[in-house]
Amino acid sequence: MGKIDRIYMSEALKEAKKALQEDEVPVGAVVVYQGRIIARAHNQVEALKDPTAHAEMIALTSATNHIGSKWLLGASLYVTIEPCSMCAGALILSRIKNLIYGAQDPKAGACGSVINIINNKKLNHRIKVTKGILKEDCGSLLKVFFKKKRKKLG
Repeated sequence: MGKIDRIYMSEALKEAKKALQEDEVPVGAVVVYQGRIIARAHNQVEALKDPTAHAEMIALTSATNHIGSKWLLGASLYVTIEPCSMCAGALILSRIKNLIYGAQDPKAGACGSVINIINNKKLNHRIKVTKGILKEDCGSLLKVFFKKKRKKLG
């Protein structure tokens, strides 16, 4: 695990903590391009009443707006949890170069945990995937959130 990956994942974790404070599933993401963070986002599904308002989707939109292109060639996405199928598909369509994530998602992960969309040989783009960066920190935020939710329901 490189120092740079830990630094950028720490920034994604800051976004996830914002989501936690807003009672959203605590997922955060940053897009890095040419050595700079060009987009930051966290889940806003509840706030926007939009099932597509995942941190990754918002970060991709912000990043493409920033560089003025539909493609993020050479960019990297750091996200605190393994992307779902929707987000994995969007990553392929964006032509992002690297995906770096923290915790695996054994219920909805689409980068190898449940299914593997990211490097399906039938698709027209491949993404270099690095997993497990600050996975304990990323996973603990999710555990705290869902434990709190279960306590409210129980």
